[in-house]
Amino acid sequence: MAVSVSSTEAQEGQPTSSFWALTLGSIGVVFGDIGTSPLYAFREAVGGAAHGQPVTRIMVLGVLSLILWALFTVVTAKYVLLLLRADNNGEGGTLSLMALGQRAIGRRSWPLLALGVVGASMFIGDSMITPAISVLSAVEGLKLATPHLEHYVVPLTILILVVLFSVQSSGTARVASAFGPVMVVWFASLAVMGLVHIMDDPSVLAAINPYYALQFMLTHGTIGLVTLGAVFLAVTGGEALYADLGHFGRKPIQSGWLFFVLPSLLLNYFGQGALVLSDPSAIENSFYRMVPDVLLLPLVGLATAATVIASQAVITGAYSLISQAVQLGLLPRFEVRYTSETHAGQIYLPRVNRLLLIGVLLLVLLFRTSSGLASAYGIAVSTTMVADGIMGFIVIWKLWNWRVASAAALILPFVIVDMTFFSANLLKLFEGAWVPLLFGVVMATMIWTWRRGAAILVAKTRRIEVPLRDLIHSLEKRPPHIVKGTAVFLTSDPSFVPTALLHNLKHNKVLHEHNVILTIETAPTPRGRSVRARQHGEGERQVHRGAAALRLHGIAERAEGTGGRAQTRLAVRHHVDLVLRVAAVAEALGPVRHAAMAGPPVHRDEPVG
Repeated sequence: MAVSVSSTEAQEGQPTSSFWALTLGSIGVVFGDIGTSPLYAFREAVGGAAHGQPVTRIMVLGVLSLILWALFTVVTAKYVLLLLRADNNGEGGTLSLMALGQRAIGRRSWPLLALGVVGASMFIGDSMITPAISVLSAVEGLKLATPHLEHYVVPLTILILVVLFSVQSSGTARVASAFGPVMVVWFASLAVMGLVHIMDDPSVLAAINPYYALQFMLTHGTIGLVTLGAVFLAVTGGEALYADLGHFGRKPIQSGWLFFVLPSLLLNYFGQGALVLSDPSAIENSFYRMVPDVLLLPLVGLATAATVIASQAVITGAYSLISQAVQLGLLPRFEVRYTSETHAGQIYLPRVNRLLLIGVLLLVLLFRTSSGLASAYGIAVSTTMVADGIMGFIVIWKLWNWRVASAAALILPFVIVDMTFFSANLLKLFEGAWVPLLFGVVMATMIWTWRRGAAILVAKTRRIEVPLRDLIHSLEKRPPHIVKGTAVFLTSDPSFVPTALLHNLKHNKVLHEHNVILTIETAPTPRGRSVRARQHGEGERQVHRGAAALRLHGIAERAEGTGGRAQTRLAVRHHVDLVLRVAAVAEALGPVRHAAMAGPPVHRDEPVG
């Protein structure tokens, strides 16, 4: 006999935020990373192009053209218009893309798994570098206002970062509601600052022509490749945009980018270009030189707030990614706290938060300047983007059922661009790029070790496990002493007897009147949609009020003790074991009469109405 229970979506019955509220929230969280790149990207790129020589018009127009077309190609075309459509039931990110690819192939693919692991490892490394370089670059503006404050840049950066990570437990929703308006002011300021200088020298708009980008690359040889590595700083944050898809949805992110964020960024980059054309010495800190001295301190304050917010995109992305990795069995379990009653994807991982903070502080103390960190920045993001591009090809070809030639024609140009940026960033290997690569190797080793160790443990356990059917037949022939109450036992495989149940029989010499064996499974989708219950044995069976409530979860969801979702009430005789199986993850919630959870019986009497 089977009992089926229909599930409820995690957000069913909850009020839906308006489109514009979600768009505002995405501006506050999703675009923070890429939105602060004007602080250092243009400066580093032109500095790399000049290579100690005087800045020329060809250099400025070439760098601007490279930045423009990088934003159009990598961020707008690849991520905003293409990969945001490759959502795993609403969730994005490297591991969700890997899950889509696995589903499309129909079997476990080790090359695809390796791509997912490498991309995820590098994204976590990016989650440490981004807060460090963003906050450092903003606080360094104090040196222009008051040179004697230079010695306070690193201590003040550390203080700001500690405060940032301390407020993460408040939750994404509160952070977004506070950060959204600030980032609107930030992007509006970027646009106004840039527009003022463009009006002073409209000839800078000639860089819209891709000819200047091609001419620069063809005439500057190795220096052009080095410059390309710095230009890549302008697109860092595109990968976080995709990872945060589940927080706000595709259309709000697309609208915020196309109609507000992208125009603001381009205006500011071209404004910096116009400034440097008129005053080449301004390249030393072209962003802060765009405003008069009287506005410098307010701009430093706004930039500091924006860079703190910029860190939020990768921090929330890291929480989601690590949570998914745990659900997929790639990492050991971490404590997960839900910070929203309506959005299951809004989570906080205390231990991960502490580890990220330690890593960020070490990077600040090691490099001490944003220019030093810039060398370490690009390699992590470019590796993630290469992995996303290759897995995107698998999804387009296999899952979307495109012809292989058509899929290759669409995605191959993006992969070539990503590989070019990756090669350019490899040139900075000994200048700091080794840091994220080392971290990626460590993370990949941890994942491989955990998976391998877990597989060995499971194989060893299987040799000593007792099949559930054998135990049921044995109990029917020789019933043990029965005690009143219901015991709930968690197991990874319902075909075998849970260890806690065997210990209860061997050491306590008793069996509960009602026994529920609960299996938690993870589906390749973010949210579960059904519950399957299976009964074993013979005897009286009845479904009534008062035993257990079930809630469904997928790779982007974790069980939370709120109760009240799909509920089924179960009661069976002592020799009937009920196995609950869920298409995603089932978590026992609600009241369980005389409940004992995976261990010696601990009774909790609750009335059953």
